[in-house]
Amino acid sequence: MHGNAKTTPTDRQAAIESALRTISTEQAGMAALAAALDNGLSGPFAEAVVLLSDIKGRVIVTGVGKSGHIGSKIAATLSSTGTPAHFVHPAEANHGDLGMITSQDAVIAMSWSGESTELKGIVDYTQRFSIPLIAITSGEGSALAREADILLCLPKATEACPHGLAPTTSTLLQLAIGDALAVALLEARGFTPDHFRTFHPGGRLGANLTQIREIMHRGDEMPLVRLGTRMPEAVMKLAEKRFGCVCVVDDAGALVGIFTDGDLARSLDRNLGELAVEDLMTRQPKTVGPSTLAGAAMAVLNDHHISALVVVDDGRPVGIVHFHDLLRIGAA
Repeated sequence: MHGNAKTTPTDRQAAIESALRTISTEQAGMAALAAALDNGLSGPFAEAVVLLSDIKGRVIVTGVGKSGHIGSKIAATLSSTGTPAHFVHPAEANHGDLGMITSQDAVIAMSWSGESTELKGIVDYTQRFSIPLIAITSGEGSALAREADILLCLPKATEACPHGLAPTTSTLLQLAIGDALAVALLEARGFTPDHFRTFHPGGRLGANLTQIREIMHRGDEMPLVRLGTRMPEAVMKLAEKRFGCVCVVDDAGALVGIFTDGDLARSLDRNLGELAVEDLMTRQPKTVGPSTLAGAAMAVLNDHHISALVVVDDGRPVGIVHFHDLLRIGAA
């Protein structure tokens, strides 16, 4: 704390109560939005999804102030989920950036009141060149609402700010309807995890969307032994390949079990020279397919407290992936 200021239990309790009031107020706003989507908002929302699905250009999102900040995030979410989008600030639009908007685009204009004068230039531009305009506002009879081709009228929710001034609940509702549009468009386009990875190649998200076939060990790198292999030979293979396990296959090449260093440790009191690998192997081991995403594979490893997974295709082991492989690409 600065200076001699100290917080008291009363101060801390007041802060907690304030937080709970904020969350409760915003929850009420979200409930009102859900109710609206069950009623009058459902038709315009579906129209907006169809319109944005059919355009040949980009979605241009615009707004000023806090609505502008939310609009920028919505444009980013649309772009990352397969709907090309760009945020244009209305002030910049009035000073040359209107040229960025083409007749093949559609505009989403955001203003809680619907009376933001800064939007007039871009709204007039859409009218002049017959560019579809979707308005996101709570002002049903506002200037923006009157000019819109599609009006997404949000419920007039109470702001969490005790003075009713700072945009709080209102920006949450704007963000939620923007996310709803992005997800509906994602689903309409059949956007898959593979597509998602194309737009998110870096960082942990990109790593988690990597398919196992891209990082698995295959061919001669795989620790394979057949049924009937004597334990000394299986232990040598275990030590040679250093995956902490060997895959056991039948004469047809199908996976029938896995022998791990844990199985070995639990059997050190037995005469290994008299045993075959099937005497100690774990049957029905945890496996994944080649197209399994790295994030899902990591979840399997963590859930079962194991260090490696056999990659199986049509019952046959085609690869192996170790915990360290997932660490290396940043999926952990």
